[in-house]
Amino acid sequence: MNGNMLIKNASQVVTCSGFKAKQGRAMSDLHLIENGAVLIEEGQISAVGSSKELLADMDVASLKANGFDIIEAQGHTVLPGFVDSHTHFVFGGYREQEFAWRLRGDSYMDIMRRGGGIINTVAATRQASKEELIETGIKRLDSMLGFGVTTVEGKSGYGLDRATEIKQLEVMDDLDRIHYIDIVKTFLGAHAVPQEYQGKADAFIDFLIESVLPEIADRQLAEFCDIFCEQDVFSLEQSKRLLQAASKLGLKPKIHADEMVALGGTELAAEMHATSADHLLHASDKGISNLAQTGVVATLLPATAFSLKEPYARGRDMIDCGCAVALASDLNPGSCFSESMPLLFALATLQMNLTTEEAITALTINGAAALDRADVIGSIDVGKQGDLVILEFPSYHFIPYRIGVNTVEKVVKQGNLVYDRSKGGISYC
Repeated sequence: MNGNMLIKNASQVVTCSGFKAKQGRAMSDLHLIENGAVLIEEGQISAVGSSKELLADMDVASLKANGFDIIEAQGHTVLPGFVDSHTHFVFGGYREQEFAWRLRGDSYMDIMRRGGGIINTVAATRQASKEELIETGIKRLDSMLGFGVTTVEGKSGYGLDRATEIKQLEVMDDLDRIHYIDIVKTFLGAHAVPQEYQGKADAFIDFLIESVLPEIADRQLAEFCDIFCEQDVFSLEQSKRLLQAASKLGLKPKIHADEMVALGGTELAAEMHATSADHLLHASDKGISNLAQTGVVATLLPATAFSLKEPYARGRDMIDCGCAVALASDLNPGSCFSESMPLLFALATLQMNLTTEEAITALTINGAAALDRADVIGSIDVGKQGDLVILEFPSYHFIPYRIGVNTVEKVVKQGNLVYDRSKGGISYC
């Protein structure tokens, strides 16, 4: 696998061109190229344009003789690889019984207050070996790759102690080395208050600041620090204190904000110039305006709202207000056990009133910006990493139109064909 590839005669090349998050109306601009071509050399995009123009200056036979993979994409659409910028994909155990409880009317927070929820997964993850977590992690990443995801964010947060939090991050580090998908790591030690600290949330924040954050920063085990800023979990003051301590150690802030109630986490994210504010189901008008003004990416997770039967975040209002909106799966064992990109597109367009163009932007360049990676991934631009998705259909409009069904035919990672549905799926070369 040498990272050299030419894709030619694509019905559409959806470049999503740009090197930073797109805000507001700019999210509709996909920079579409009809009958397009993309050249990738040594894993990086070196040319993109119309097939007529690019092929006029190329000797395709010579490229093939020199080891380039030539893909004839007539009748197909080419897009940037999808960026899933919010997941909790490394965990032990499952919580299928809690899903059944929610179906009968129990709320997520009610289940959490009586010892279920995150704490349930914490027990299983503490018991799981690194080998077990790697094995299940590979299966989940394989599934994501088939949906066109080429970069994913993974959060810790199912240890709530030093050893297990570090174990989760080390597992993601190992998976990043052995799997095609690039993994961006986030420390979410403040995901819940563990049983041993019940009633002592301030002391738990002290523990994370004094005993866990320094090791994570010193070993470079994570790039971001996140916190579940929520009523009955962590307050605005506790969230600010942890994120400020993390920032001093070089970890960039993210916030689970205003998911269950309007606590003010959105405003805090803007105040701290967080890389992203996530969930935002109950974000206030002021909070939304502040995100737009500061450029903090609003990462929306509609599959979680769908699973919890909660109102969706106001994605339409956010874009109209000038926000940069990203979409992500929130894959986790409790509130959203799904990594489905087709479901995400369907909910974003049919339930949150995003246009198809806005949803694509949210899962490409804006997803990259939510991980501070918009300069290297998220669009088909010269100099960026050669991460692409090839659809089975001739137009990007088929993504939401083929409701709930995967339209991804091939996935290219750094100029290598790593997934081809017509040939059985993932290439393990």
